[in-house]
Amino acid sequence: MSDGFSGVVDSVGAPARRAAAVTPSDDTPLAEVPKALFVGTGGAIAMRGVGGGGDAVWKNVGDGTVLPFRAEYVLATGTTAADILALY
Repeated sequence: MSDGFSGVVDSVGAPARRAAAVTPSDDTPLAEVPKALFVGTGGAIAMRGVGGGGDAVWKNVGDGTVLPFRAEYVLATGTTAADILALY
């Protein structure tokens, strides 16, 4: 397979190269800090930013939204959105 972007340096603004399902938890951080989160089924999503960036609840997130937020935690308390993917 040909990849025209294989020589491009990866950055937080570059397209994701992989994704992983997120299980919201108040106690367990994400395994890695993602570039962004994809929300498949909309609702509210409660997050804590990387490095103690504080808690924030994003409300009325629509289906199929990409949130450009580097979350350390996706919190179970306050999250009603589902089908969340961490984008790396």
